[in-house]
Amino acid sequence: MITRMWHGRTSLENADHYLQFLLHKGTEEYLQTEGNLSVKVWRRVESDCCHFWTVTEWVDIEAIKRFAGTDYEKAVYYPKDEGILLEFEERVSHCEAYTVTQAD
Repeated sequence: MITRMWHGRTSLENADHYLQFLLHKGTEEYLQTEGNLSVKVWRRVESDCCHFWTVTEWVDIEAIKRFAGTDYEKAVYYPKDEGILLEFEERVSHCEAYTVTQAD
């Protein structure tokens, strides 16, 4: 399993609006892509901005490529991001992910 992590920041004024976007339209394409296992949205409010992460799990790199294209480490942005995100990070992070279960 592969975990893909994207990060973005908004102003405090745009934080709640952007959260609603991510929880609905902003993550819709992830969920519709074959090989996606899960989508989580993380948010951290600070004194001067709000951080967001989309943390998605995929069966393999090929599934991620179905979503992001052949340059799968490049961040994917949507028109709604314009004017809301404070910057546009070029790359995302990918990690191999393992599930730990309690031994009998």
